[in-house]
Amino acid sequence: MSLPYFDAAAVRAAAPWTTAIAALERALRNGVDPEEDSPRLFSPAPGGAFLLMPAVGRSYSGIKALTVAPGNPARGLEKIQGVYLLVDSGTLAPLAVMDGNELTAIRTPATTLLAVKHIRGAASGGAPEPPRVLVFGAGTQALNHVRAANAVIPDAKFSVVGLRPERVRTLIAQLATEDIELRPGTVAEVPDADIVLCTTSSRTPLFDGRLVAPGAVVAAVGQHGLDAREVDAALVRRSDVVVEGRASAWREAGDLIPARTVQEWEAIRPANLQDLVTGRFNRTPGRPCLYAGVGMAWEDLVTAAVVYEEGRSTP
Repeated sequence: MSLPYFDAAAVRAAAPWTTAIAALERALRNGVDPEEDSPRLFSPAPGGAFLLMPAVGRSYSGIKALTVAPGNPARGLEKIQGVYLLVDSGTLAPLAVMDGNELTAIRTPATTLLAVKHIRGAASGGAPEPPRVLVFGAGTQALNHVRAANAVIPDAKFSVVGLRPERVRTLIAQLATEDIELRPGTVAEVPDADIVLCTTSSRTPLFDGRLVAPGAVVAAVGQHGLDAREVDAALVRRSDVVVEGRASAWREAGDLIPARTVQEWEAIRPANLQDLVTGRFNRTPGRPCLYAGVGMAWEDLVTAAVVYEEGRSTP
């Protein structure tokens, strides 16, 4: 069997930010239900774990197969590595393989900025322009979240908070080559931020949630697992909340649980991404809004389909 392989560069070229965001939005409007998404599957592997994320759709289905090796960074290697296998839903015949890391690096920020765009649009009286965006984290997800945010909100003013000054400098220098201005920031800027993007591997809250301004949007998307949280219970309890999917949040959103129990969340029934995109979400004046994302397999599938279709049409 000979399958086309889309490497990182090909994935990136086929799914620029606006294209990826539009595809995710279109999928939600056309009936993709996040509550029907398959849970991610973990299995032990030597020195780490396998991580499998299957998803099904009308035309395409697929699975992202990743390895998680916590010891790899010390070896100069990526902690998470993998591939995506796209198949035809009618025959289950494999259609293409593509770089799983690059696919993740695109679909996560694209989903976050889709949520941020619609949350800001739901604000009474409109959202502030130009918005001040404070980013926590200086790794790959921070880099790509700034890129995606710049594509969606080109007049935004960006600042970044990172634990390691050298990584912050590298991030700023990289984005400068792309004509995106990013300056060093501090936690003290949280009260003045209109949008806060949390893209870290922190296991504990990054800032005091009482400091977030009324009307601000906070996206906590760097972690998944009930033992990890980037935001505290104070922020969760004072915010309107939007989740990717309710079922996935109850399984993996440590930012939300145990700030409230699963039973409490089930009674509250926060809006998911489909509710948000189709206009079934209203913001409460004077309250922040928290978007909690853990990463879902349907997002990989939608993005992989874009890569495949765009790649096929490119000579």
